Amino acid sequence: MTEYGSFPGARPRRLRTTPAMRRMVAETRLHPADLILPAFVREGITEPIPIQAMPGVVQHTLDTLRKAAVEAVDAGVAGIMLFGVPEDAKKDGAGTAGTDPDGILQVAIRAVKEEVGDELVIMSDLCLDEYTDHGHCGVLDADGRVDNDATLERYAEMAQVQADAGVHVVGPSGMMDGQVGVIRDALDQTGHEDVSILAYTAKYSSAFYGPFREAVGSSLRGDRKTYQQDPANSRESLRELALDLAEGADMVMVKPAGPYLDILARVAESVDVPVAAYQISGEYAMIEAAAEKGWIERDRAILETLTGIKRAGAHMILTYWATEVAKGL
Repeated sequence: MTEYGSFPGARPRRLRTTPAMRRMVAETRLHPADLILPAFVREGITEPIPIQAMPGVVQHTLDTLRKAAVEAVDAGVAGIMLFGVPEDAKKDGAGTAGTDPDGILQVAIRAVKEEVGDELVIMSDLCLDEYTDHGHCGVLDADGRVDNDATLERYAEMAQVQADAGVHVVGPSGMMDGQVGVIRDALDQTGHEDVSILAYTAKYSSAFYGPFREAVGSSLRGDRKTYQQDPANSRESLRELALDLAEGADMVMVKPAGPYLDILARVAESVDVPVAAYQISGEYAMIEAAAEKGWIERDRAILETLTGIKRAGAHMILTYWATEVAKGL
């Protein structure tokens, strides 16, 4: 007699025999509502500008951004994360275009809100890097270092103008100490108690951000290693997580996604708030480039990476394929 649970009585392949069988027993399922579309909107252009390092992704005009938002709604995508790209002449050391009520990001928020209302969760990048002439995520001190506490004052202003424009969720991505608490206070004190904070809790100093710098027209000089996390560290993410939650984060994020699935899993196991992961520009570019050369199957690779991110514990995934994938699910 065969012992129960061993071969030949135990044959796991029985549950892989047909597509219908595999679908029935699948442990992880992607849904359009899991997906958030990052989108770039550029000031002063009349036609969308393709991003060379990210085939299929563009810097939008306000009109094409509106259309992209409608398309995302029709596909069932949950949200859109907006990044503003100002004219170079408007960049300065303090990133003042980022707190101008008529700055490109605030204008874009209002445009999307006017177009789709509450049918799409409108999110905004709350950071100075797109608006500073030095490209850093904060203001610099006399020695050229990012001044954490002075930057927090600017973030408080950004939170207010983005909320005034109608955003549902702000995403502070600068990795300044204390940023979530300062932003929460700023929102609450200006009557925006209902605006949520998606904290970039574990944002690593990654080599995979390269194409994003083209997407936002970055003016970065140097690197961001003094404020973004060291890829060698894991426990540090849990410390950042505890601080963000204590300061009032409604949701938390791990960025990048693919190279940090272990961090994502640890975060997801540790919290009772929604967890997001950002499949970033370099992750996107690698798959598109390899597929263009015929080295991998594009559609399968996209779904496999997204399934892996969700399997690791993400409730929400920011991905440049959001609308495309949602249409096919």
